[in-house]
Amino acid sequence: MYNKSEIELKVAEFLLQIKAVKLQPNNPFTWASGWKSPIYCDNRITLSHPSVRTYIRQKLAQLIQEEYGAVDVIAGVATAGIPQGVLVAQELGLPFIYVRAKAKEHGTGSLIEGEIIEGQRVAVIEDLISTGKSSLQAVEALRAAGLSVAGLVAIFTYGFDQADENFSATKCRYATLSNYSSLIEYAAEHSYIAQNEINLLNTWRTNPAEWGKEVLSSNS
Repeated sequence: MYNKSEIELKVAEFLLQIKAVKLQPNNPFTWASGWKSPIYCDNRITLSHPSVRTYIRQKLAQLIQEEYGAVDVIAGVATAGIPQGVLVAQELGLPFIYVRAKAKEHGTGSLIEGEIIEGQRVAVIEDLISTGKSSLQAVEALRAAGLSVAGLVAIFTYGFDQADENFSATKCRYATLSNYSSLIEYAAEHSYIAQNEINLLNTWRTNPAEWGKEVLSSNS
């Protein structure tokens, strides 16, 4: 039985415990996009913790079966979705392929690595969803290769409205093990953050592009 709320909080607990997620609402991180963010998430760290890695592998496999039913192949999104995808493919006893960020500039010029068969039903594995842009590029590449994309699963999502809009526009379903709301809930209940930081963390998600300017001006 897949207990969604229980798993969301358990994954949030793991990510905080192993410091795959760091929360610094008063000293924001800077993302590659230039956004200021109170959270930094690096799910690659889960791979260094066998018990966490096992839990995530098992729950991603269950999530695929719960949301999409039987699939023929697992596809990882480069780069962080590749190791997670391999683990899930092994758990389900399925073939594995992966989608490059861009096509090879030599040899076959492949964008998708591994054996593909037109018409196969594929579940896509990602580690993290922000806006969904890179994930959906992989989805489109798989579709262009003649595969039927059942949907995408990931470890964590920030829960941006933009991601929901992008996935909806691309007509691709997605599901995650945990999310920003569950993470903040767990962090507040277990003293990872102070009560006076909760509002800062909650307001970030509503307008992440502008949030940092307001925080920096209030701290100056």
